[in-house]
Amino acid sequence: MLTTANTQVMNLLSAMRGARNPLNSWDRMDSCLDGEGNCVLGPNDLSLAVRLTRAGSDHRKFLRQVFVSVDITAPLYWWKEFDTYKVGTVANSTSTMHKLHAKPIERADFSIDQMTPETLARMDTLIGWLEELRLAFVETREKSHWYDLIQLLPSSYNQMRTCTLNYENLINIYHARKNHKLEEWHVLCSWIESLPYAAELIVQKGES
Repeated sequence: MLTTANTQVMNLLSAMRGARNPLNSWDRMDSCLDGEGNCVLGPNDLSLAVRLTRAGSDHRKFLRQVFVSVDITAPLYWWKEFDTYKVGTVANSTSTMHKLHAKPIERADFSIDQMTPETLARMDTLIGWLEELRLAFVETREKSHWYDLIQLLPSSYNQMRTCTLNYENLINIYHARKNHKLEEWHVLCSWIESLPYAAELIVQKGES
């Protein structure tokens, strides 16, 4: 399971202005901000953006200045794969170490949508034991209960992180993961496709 929330795309207009710096072609800029502060690329700027994007990473440096902020909730096993994308990305996560014991542990805290009924039954047993450990720690504050809880926690446990990326990161992620066997990557790629001008600047339809 993976969900996204609070998506913001920032600095597209300034990035587009910077893309025109090498040829001093600012007079051809025809983009603007709409009433909600979103950048609307004009025909001239969109044409230039597409040409630079398809010319390769050396030519599309302006995409590194198009920033995206998003809250992603996903299981720990997915975050381990996402963490391979370190360059140009930042993430602040909810704290498993400090807050795991702060609320009851229940099914909704885990990505279990692909489990068979037999495995789900065993998962319910594990969740029950984790909740007992949590209650024991809350009552006694004994560190042994806390360690039991942390070290037994399965990788299907969901964590939310507020992530900052850029369009260049998203190109790399999209084309590397769009056919991945984990369903979470397909959900993230669908979110990427929904971003402003993603078809032209990230997905690059007809080019990959």
